[in-house]
Amino acid sequence: MNRNGVAFREMNVDPWDGAGPGEPGRLETTRCAPEWLALREPADAAARATELLGPLREHLRGRGAARRPDGAPLSAPTQATEPPAAPQEHPSGHGPTQSPDSAPSAPSQATEPLAAPREHSSGRGAAGHHRSAQLGGPNPGTEPPAQPREHLNSRLAGGAPDRPAAGSPPGDTAPLVIRDLGSGTGSMARWLAPRLGLPQHWVLHDRDPGLLARAAVPGASFETHIGDLTGLDLTGTALLTASALLDLLTASEVDTIAEACAAAGCAALLTLSVAGRVELTPADPLDAHITAAFNAHQRRGNLLGPDAIAVATRAFERRGAVVHHAPSPWRLGPGQRELTGQWLRGWVAAARRQEPRLDTAAYLRRRLDACAAGDLRVVVHHTDLLAIGAA
Repeated sequence: MNRNGVAFREMNVDPWDGAGPGEPGRLETTRCAPEWLALREPADAAARATELLGPLREHLRGRGAARRPDGAPLSAPTQATEPPAAPQEHPSGHGPTQSPDSAPSAPSQATEPLAAPREHSSGRGAAGHHRSAQLGGPNPGTEPPAQPREHLNSRLAGGAPDRPAAGSPPGDTAPLVIRDLGSGTGSMARWLAPRLGLPQHWVLHDRDPGLLARAAVPGASFETHIGDLTGLDLTGTALLTASALLDLLTASEVDTIAEACAAAGCAALLTLSVAGRVELTPADPLDAHITAAFNAHQRRGNLLGPDAIAVATRAFERRGAVVHHAPSPWRLGPGQRELTGQWLRGWVAAARRQEPRLDTAAYLRRRLDACAAGDLRVVVHHTDLLAIGAA
């Protein structure tokens, strides 16, 4: 595939990145399984930084893209409904408590694999910039990353519509067009849609038709697209979103995304990028070694891993964007034992893949025993990024 279309090269190396269930060397990794995505969705929802929503809403209102049914400009947003958030964990490391009915009915993604765009917007407007508003334009100076990941491939997908828009608004409205990369079953849209307080139409991109078939975005219209992002046209798009994506990209791929956003004049909300820091309580002598090995594994093959936020910030700022950051840590405790156990297995396996000499077997047994006993608390640090005004 065309590498300039944002990283959707064919996989010829181990695609597994260790951030979820699965084993190195297995193409049939379960990291993108609906069950894993549904398991992590409550933790993702509790972690995302709501403080970035204020400047995002202000920007989207200023675009004038949303209009009332009578055609008048929407000068003030509909009151944004803040769905009950999963209780944030206390700094001591206690995980948020999720009630069974708080999880979405449709499986969602967490560090979700890049899903193919689901929705195709029929109401695109002129970009107003001299550059092409397409993702995947020529970029001769970019070399394909040495080790692309299947997780990335499954997240950054786009193509022909898989199914028509669901829940379409009346024809006399002009909803904001929001594209979600690597959408999986739509967990990012389910989290963000009710918080914007504006008419919206979502385009969900993913390579996995099975995940897209499970897509659900209550309260907003949406479409699904299967494929990769080569040639993705962002003209008329108000916002580009992605969750757990940046750390899976190379610097040139991030630059391509920033350029496409600038060309289309759309904002970008990119959440849950790994920060390279994990806190486990109680501490273990091997914690720092496992963390270092995992971070090295994240950076393999020119992938950005924990450096993604810094690289993306520079890419958007070079194009005149104002970039906001906010922490978005997973806080896992006794209430999330299943998620913690699955995360631990993937985290430790990736470290072992990078540093085979580490005594990870004994370490993992100790950690899983503590998790089962309700004695383990984990804070997995991430960062969210909002870029506005690139041109």
